[in-house]
Amino acid sequence: MLRQWLRLSAMGMASLPNRLGASSVIVIGIACVVAVFISVLAMSAGFKHTLADSARPDRVIVLRGGSDAELNSNLTREDMDAIADAPGIAKDSAGHILLSKELITVVNVPKIDTGVDSNLTLRGVGLKSSEIRPELRIVEGRAFRPAVRELIAGVGAAKQFRGLAVGNVLHFRNADWTVTGLFSSNGDIHESELLADVDTVASSIERQGYSSAVALLTTAEAFAAFKDALTSNPQLTVEVQRETEYYAKQSAQLTTIIDVIGNLVALIMAFGATFGALNSMYSAVAARGKELATLRAMGFSPLPVLLSVMTEALILALLGAIIGALVAWLVFNGHTASTLGGAFAQVVFKLAVTPHLVSEAILWACFIGLLGGLFPALRSIRVSVSEALRTS
Repeated sequence: MLRQWLRLSAMGMASLPNRLGASSVIVIGIACVVAVFISVLAMSAGFKHTLADSARPDRVIVLRGGSDAELNSNLTREDMDAIADAPGIAKDSAGHILLSKELITVVNVPKIDTGVDSNLTLRGVGLKSSEIRPELRIVEGRAFRPAVRELIAGVGAAKQFRGLAVGNVLHFRNADWTVTGLFSSNGDIHESELLADVDTVASSIERQGYSSAVALLTTAEAFAAFKDALTSNPQLTVEVQRETEYYAKQSAQLTTIIDVIGNLVALIMAFGATFGALNSMYSAVAARGKELATLRAMGFSPLPVLLSVMTEALILALLGAIIGALVAWLVFNGHTASTLGGAFAQVVFKLAVTPHLVSEAILWACFIGLLGGLFPALRSIRVSVSEALRTS
């Protein structure tokens, strides 16, 4: 039976050039399904990757109690003093705690492609921010100075917004700000932001409090003691989260929407591709009707005939999946996009065509191919030999 199946499958593949048009329908249809499926979900993968790279397990963020994001959080100076006294915060070589008081605000900066103002995050950070975030590196120019209206721009923001070249002056919040440098931070969300001295930002927007406190802990295991000390303090009402947990929550809503849309679009296209595969395989079975009937008359069992037809559909589906995945990877992988993400302003990220996405798309293609070949394969063995020879 195995030899019969392999022989029949080889004969079917050898006859493909004679049925090039019908076979191309399957390949092209499935290639389109795979390319669209991967390209849409690559946005979700890229966005999650950007936010995941923003976090590390030994870094924590403290917000006001009941706040779900930095933009709607407010911590007083007294809150900051209490947070600074909590156990588990790492210290630098001089014995100073690695805690950054941070203030988030949104400014309007025109986008490069449209010239229309769009929201961009201006983050005020403390003097210890560079030690708390060692992944942040100045790639052009220099760092901003405290007590001066200077800022540095993330390389992602510089690719999407106008006026962020080193030396340019931006006017917002009733003040002029000089761009003194560009920074990278492993492609994380902070590359979509502007960073400046926290007290200077607070003075500019006339705000007394802070949005959050970001601290580096001695170890990831110190989180429980740090959190317990703050949440059990009757003078504080705060939310304490690991950065990994915080950014996972912030990305959840948008990535869920993208995943739902991507799967829905792929499902609709998959129906079309399945019907295309059905029509093509019915045509293939009809074209090979006399051949298949003759083989069955010669003693070939029905099961190998059925499996050979399904194998042909599966191989064509895999060919379409490979072409679609290759197109998606060449066109979309690493492509820069920006979007509004949950409680964030514009987030710049790169689409990511991951091995998981490719494997998931190939599974989709295999299912479509098998489903498209199943009914024509059943027909090929249900028709009697005499009827197949007479009608072919």
